Amino acid sequence: MTLQTLRSLAPNTAAVLALGTFLSILGPYDTHDLGLPWVWLYWTGLMALGWVSGVMFTALLARIVPDWPRTAVGLALSILVSLPVATAVISIQAAVGSTLSLADLPLTFFLVWVISAGVVTVAMLAERTGGPGRTETRAGPALTEKLPPRLRRVPLLALQAEDHYLRVHTAAGDCLVLMRLRDAIAAVGALDGARTHRSWWVAREAVDQVSRGDGRATLTLKNGVEAPVSRTYAPKLREAGWY
Repeated sequence: MTLQTLRSLAPNTAAVLALGTFLSILGPYDTHDLGLPWVWLYWTGLMALGWVSGVMFTALLARIVPDWPRTAVGLALSILVSLPVATAVISIQAAVGSTLSLADLPLTFFLVWVISAGVVTVAMLAERTGGPGRTETRAGPALTEKLPPRLRRVPLLALQAEDHYLRVHTAAGDCLVLMRLRDAIAAVGALDGARTHRSWWVAREAVDQVSRGDGRATLTLKNGVEAPVSRTYAPKLREAGWY
């Protein structure tokens, strides 16, 4: 795992630990009875499972229902995340010898959903209002309006010039649009990224690995695509801490 990957995971890891700690102190649903450190491990583990599930289901919803309003996406996400988390709660109860009856299952799911809905709501509000040091996660309309609907709301990974066309790499796939790289770079000016080659622009958070060979660096993105780094842009990227 690269340093860049660790940096990208740090905020989410901190959020999981903070939420897990907060809920272990609050002790909802009589979980105080578990005692330390089990109550902390219980809630932190559930928050971690919820986060991983949220990442997966967010990508799934972006693919199959890209045009849904944010409220509908949030509701669907809270329900979907509750499925694996509720399953984990039921499994833990069974493991400690307190198997739930069929009549208890709907209430258990509802109680899990209440917390999931709260976490999803806070996350979506934070995404909308932003916070200290937060950067925009979407390109401007000059670029996004050229994309198919399913790609407009997902993270942008890179831009690649191909003759008179532009290949737009996103977390949900790529597409070709008729646009100059120069104009596209202007449209992504609010994003944290940089030009790495005369034919490439890359979002900083998209970089998963950096490799070197023949005196040049190559950036491997989270979708497996490799973006070259030319000698022209290498010094600026090194100064900025990309590698």
